[in-house]
Amino acid sequence: MNQRVSLFLRFLKLGFFTIGGGYAMVPLIEREVVDDSHWLERSEYYNTIILTQSVPGAIAVNTAYVVGSRIAGISGGLLAALGVIIPSFAIILVIAMSFSSFRSIPLVEAIFRGIRSAVVALIAAAGVRLARESLEVFTLVSAAAGLAVLLFLNFSPYLMVLIFIAIGMARAFLAHRRGSTK
Repeated sequence: MNQRVSLFLRFLKLGFFTIGGGYAMVPLIEREVVDDSHWLERSEYYNTIILTQSVPGAIAVNTAYVVGSRIAGISGGLLAALGVIIPSFAIILVIAMSFSSFRSIPLVEAIFRGIRSAVVALIAAAGVRLARESLEVFTLVSAAAGLAVLLFLNFSPYLMVLIFIAIGMARAFLAHRRGSTK
């Protein structure tokens, strides 16, 4: 099968499981592009996730584009991104057109509660996998401190990102001055 078609179809399939947003998709995308298709090595995938979190936009769409363009050029990136977008767009359109007529049905409420649980599990799994890839003590302690500050203090997430960028730059500068690459 043509790589572009394969990219489109794999990301189309992923798009049907976008429940909970892009972060919930991180482990699903990982399975497709690392374990099943072998398009990327695991470390390349984690670097891709870090890159796609650094730019504006939905992480699933950004990741699809980066992976697709890496595998099959710009057209591959566009097809992968389109594949991941189409199901979400169609599902949201159908839900938006009919949500008010079925949102108070107990079964629908139960389904949404179940989906919430799955989303929390998928996001937690993505966080644990990314943490495992970065077993550096400083990174893990920094992430834990950042989580605590966000959960227990009314701290701006935007300011936190800027602070961590500054800390990362300072560490890189100091490491460079000492002749280290870490």
